Amino acid sequence: MFRSAGRAACPGARGSASAPATVFTGLMRSIWKGALTFGLVNVPVKVYSATEDHDVSLHQVHNKDGGRIRYQRICEIDGEVVPYSDIDRAYDDGEQTVVLTKDDLASLPSERSREIEVVEFVPSDQVDLLTLDKAYYLEPDSSSPKAYVLLRKTLEQTDRTAIVRFSLRQKTRLAALRVRGDVLVLQTLLWADEVREAAFPALDESVRISAKELEMSASLVDSFSKDFDPGEFTDEYQEELRTLIDAKLEQGDAIDTEATFGTQEEDDGGEVIDLMEALRASVERSRAARQQKDEPAKKAPAKKKASKAS
Repeated sequence: MFRSAGRAACPGARGSASAPATVFTGLMRSIWKGALTFGLVNVPVKVYSATEDHDVSLHQVHNKDGGRIRYQRICEIDGEVVPYSDIDRAYDDGEQTVVLTKDDLASLPSERSREIEVVEFVPSDQVDLLTLDKAYYLEPDSSSPKAYVLLRKTLEQTDRTAIVRFSLRQKTRLAALRVRGDVLVLQTLLWADEVREAAFPALDESVRISAKELEMSASLVDSFSKDFDPGEFTDEYQEELRTLIDAKLEQGDAIDTEATFGTQEEDDGGEVIDLMEALRASVERSRAARQQKDEPAKKAPAKKKASKAS
């Protein structure tokens, strides 16, 4: 339903995600500050969220009249709306309920700690990408960044990743400390018991792969090979969503989606029957597409002027 008052605020464009030479924190606000410690070395730091959401901001409305849907915190005993400042946490074991106040939680020793403790240095390739979670930038928070720079250069020279432990937002976190450009990046890790085991019976079956199939598959990989530049990719769904919003703002509800987005061919997603033929066709299509992309546009030859009869 189109509502002129319902324009969504679109965030500004984001820059390339490739590693910068310098990370500017002028427009960011630190979420935590403490000290990075390894041995007796102490590195005061400020912590900043390294990523942000670029999604179009949407809210829920009643489809009948467009009225905004709002959620309230209501006490089930007295039916009163409770402000967030008056809400505590509780644990229920089925028989008893234990209420934990904000002061109770703040009194935990781990919550009071302001240290990011390095527990070990490991080869960087031993950190499973599956376990990587939220990323944070660390900014030196002292009059001299010497200890910060020393740690950064040490990690670069040894090709090691520091595994650290700290507390943030009522949780003990395990994290990987690594280098990105000239900045130390802290990336929280999932705990071992938070990663599910992949147990798929189909993978237990014996499968025969011929040398020709492997060669053709490698050829397909080669035809797609290039250096990764994340700036080349965009969130197509969010771009289409913005286009849809703009179209409804301009035309109202009666928009022609085919005129807005064009006619899209749907992939039937059928199972490949002839694997070799699919690989061969894929290689040919990929090579043709790359050749067309890399081939400079040929200028049309200039027309010769007809010579005048003498």
